[in-house]
Amino acid sequence: MKKKFVGVLTAGGDSPGLNAAIRGLGKAALQRYDMQLIGFLDGYRGLMQNRTVRLDGQQLSGILTIGGTILGTSREKPTRMIVGGKQLDMTEAMVDTYHRHHLDVLVCLGGGGTQKSALHLKNAGLNVITLPKTIDNDVAMTDVTFGFDTALGIATEAIDRLHSTAHSHHRIVVVEVMGHNAGWLTLGAGVAGGADVILLPEMPYDIGKTAAAILQRSRGGKHFSIVALSEGAMTKKYYEKYAKLKDAKANAGSKKEKKEVSRELAELEELHRDHTFWMSRTLEEMTGLESRVTILGYLQRGGAPSAADRLLATRLGTTCATYIAEERYGVMVAARGDGVAAVPLEEVAGKRKTVPVDHHWIDSARSVGTCLGD
Repeated sequence: MKKKFVGVLTAGGDSPGLNAAIRGLGKAALQRYDMQLIGFLDGYRGLMQNRTVRLDGQQLSGILTIGGTILGTSREKPTRMIVGGKQLDMTEAMVDTYHRHHLDVLVCLGGGGTQKSALHLKNAGLNVITLPKTIDNDVAMTDVTFGFDTALGIATEAIDRLHSTAHSHHRIVVVEVMGHNAGWLTLGAGVAGGADVILLPEMPYDIGKTAAAILQRSRGGKHFSIVALSEGAMTKKYYEKYAKLKDAKANAGSKKEKKEVSRELAELEELHRDHTFWMSRTLEEMTGLESRVTILGYLQRGGAPSAADRLLATRLGTTCATYIAEERYGVMVAARGDGVAAVPLEEVAGKRKTVPVDHHWIDSARSVGTCLGD
């Protein structure tokens, strides 16, 4: 059987478990299937620039517990890459690099944007397989992404620690949690950490009802509250404006009209950047309770991966090596229960897995008296 040559890259935001996945893929490919691996540095940009590192036993040794990615990463996309100060489509250069190394397949580890870029390269004629990673847990067609469990533990521990200072000073503490437009991380950490209010992107909230719930706690003798706020959460009033402008942009009849709507949309999104601090100030005014903000930020993406993420990343990585041996290309290696599934990239790219409003975690939150702002 002809020896297979495999290219590997990590793209998008860094995430715990990337190195574990690289190790799982690499060791299985080398030891079980006698393949040869080459890593591309800094995501799709490294593929375009042909910046490589050979992934052998020495490179793969000792990386299981290390956070981040030994290959480096970037958010640049094949069709919109900055070269010489200009935004260019560099797909052809990436295809050329692929063939220059006589690759049989390119493995791309990443979130939603990475899946779309991988499908683009597949459509350009390359053999591609992807692995789903992101702390946001929003990649479609997989039960879970590696990186999520680690970030969930970090966010939960942060809420645990904030309880003591909120209780001691009779404060409202607003904790901003990552997740973009999906609320999995905020919901999971909020429920696990016993947050009193959980606000998600999937459920636009009423600031008045949120303040009322906090005041009700105060009148009941609980003079502190923890608010777990997803970075993508929005008030009902903001959501109505946002949705209206999005519809207007989609239905704009001329370039001038579309440009004007885009400008208004950008201004509205800019205002939302101050959302967490606005909320803290507003709750303080409405309740009379002192309010403080804690933004967890990149803290959630750092550090060693949890045991669950190491297991998941290793499982998906080793399965990827088997798919390569079987020449099952054009798919994402998805987690399904205790097993795996090969999902066509066309069913993944461009989609986002958000929290269903009838999800059992939401039902559990309601059952213990958590306010969801609605």
